[in-house]
Parts: sequence; C-alpha cells; structure tokens
Amino acid sequence: MASDLSNILKDELTNTLEQLLSKSASIDNIQELNQEDYESTQCIKVDVKFDFSAGTTNWSFFIPTISATKFEYFMLGGMGDLKEHIDDEIADAVNEITSNICGSFATSVNAQNFADIGSIKFELVGSSIVESSVMQDKQNTYEFSLSMDSEKLPVLISFDDLILPYISSITGKEQDEDIALAPDSAQENAQQTVAKTSNSNLSSEQLGISSLLSENSAHNLQLLFNIKLKLSVRLGTKNFLLKDILRWDIGEIIELDQMVNEPLEILVNGVKIGEGEAVIVEGKFGLKVKSIGNESLRLNQLGLK
Repeated sequence: MASDLSNILKDELTNTLEQLLSKSASIDNIQELNQEDYESTQCIKVDVKFDFSAGTTNWSFFIPTISATKFEYFMLGGMGDLKEHIDDEIADAVNEITSNICGSFATSVNAQNFADIGSIKFELVGSSIVESSVMQDKQNTYEFSLSMDSEKLPVLISFDDLILPYISSITGKEQDEDIALAPDSAQENAQQTVAKTSNSNLSSEQLGISSLLSENSAHNLQLLFNIKLKLSVRLGTKNFLLKDILRWDIGEIIELDQMVNEPLEILVNGVKIGEGEAVIVEGKFGLKVKSIGNESLRLNQLGLK
C-alpha cells in the first residue's frame, strides 16, 4: 500500500495560507470538480512538478477569481481596494503562495522518510491567467473548499495518474492490492511500524491510525505513545512586502502583530493545540500552558481520531 500524503497536503495547504495571509484556514470539503460551478470565470493556473522515487508527477493549481483576489488582498494586510478581476499583481501573489504551499509540502514529506517516496523535490513550471474552460481537459481535478474566517474560497488542484495512490484519502484510488486488514493483523502491523519508526515524526496516515482506532481504540492508541512529535511555539506573525524584507540588515527590529500580553500558540507538528506564556526554567525558555483542549480534542486536532 502506498504511503498516503493526503493529510500532509491538507495540513500544509491550510497552514501556509494561515501564515502568509494571517487568516485562520480550514478545509470544509474536498470533492471532484463540477465544471458547472466555474463557468465564465477566470483562474490563475500554476503548473508544478514533483520528482520522487516513483517518477515525476505533474499538478496544476487553479485559483479562481474569487479566491485569487482575496488572497492578494489578505496578503497585503487588507490595504487598498479589493480588486474585482485578476491582474499581473494578483498572479504574482498566487505564484508566491503556491510556491510556499508546495515547498512546505515537500519539506514535510521529506521529514517523514517514507520508504516508497524517497526525497521529493518540486519545481514551478509556469503560470498563466486562463478561462475556467481549460479545466474541462484536466482529469482528476479536485475542489478544496476552504474557509478563511467567514470567507468561502475554493482552491482547485488537478493531479496526474501517478500521484493518485499516494493521496488515496482524497481521490479514493489506491494501488492494486488487497489493503484490508483484520483487527489482529492491523495491530501487529502497527506494532512493527512503531518499532521501526519510533524515532521519526510520523503522520497518522503512515501509521494507519484510522484502522487502529476503529476497534479497541484505547489499547491500540497505547501502541503510539512512544512516537516523537515536534513541539513548537509561535511568537507571532506579520506580512511584509518583499522590498521591505530585502532592505533588512543586522540590528533591524521587526515588529510582529502579536501583543506582549497575548498568549503564545502551542503547535504540535504544525497543528495548534493550545495557548501558553513564556517562562524561564533554570536559565532556559519554557512554556506555561494557559489553555488546552481535553485528550479527545487533542487527538482530533492531530488527526488521530
């Protein structure tokens, strides 16, 4: 069974948009494209190729006008007027966003050391402003329905056949093999996986957690307790123009949006699970938890439930 990269793709899509646009992002739904929903509208088409052990896979991102104009508007911090039509400045902003999404996706995949993926690299092949009708010629196109604050902003991605088994939770298409496991076999498989990879940061899809937790979940969850997850703390974020970043030098003071009295975000594998405040513990920085969900909520946030 091919490693499933679906959760990594979804996480990096939302996390990258949050970081670049300073807006909370979530995916409400993923479904195959209904062409009728995008008649008579323009899109920004960004072509990307990924090289990994199985070969080269080519993706096309389609960002419709409603999303592209909002992305640039958010990226500029809501300054100026919201544009009604796509222009070159919006296309440049979408290119930067797409590049960051693909870069984060590749970095996260490489961190997992999937045996059947190897090292994955990406390259932006080109971009253009197109009419939505060009999507009619694209197979395997999926609509990622995003919520950003109160906005509903779709992102469309067209995949080639090679990558489909590796995003089976999105496409429903798997490699031609019997992947169904009896409960005892699933547990034995998980034990072997944990033993081999206990020192790695693992995605829930790699461990097959959805099948593990379906029966005897409390016992099966204990099999995962020794898996290491990366804890990080987000001090704050802010969007800057490229020209400002290029002007920075040693000694520059960069002001963030975060107020000094506001709590810090606690992230596990890039997913926010709570808030806290910085403390000093024996000369080292520490974190005092101020708010955090219960065990069930944390499992859900981490995609383990």
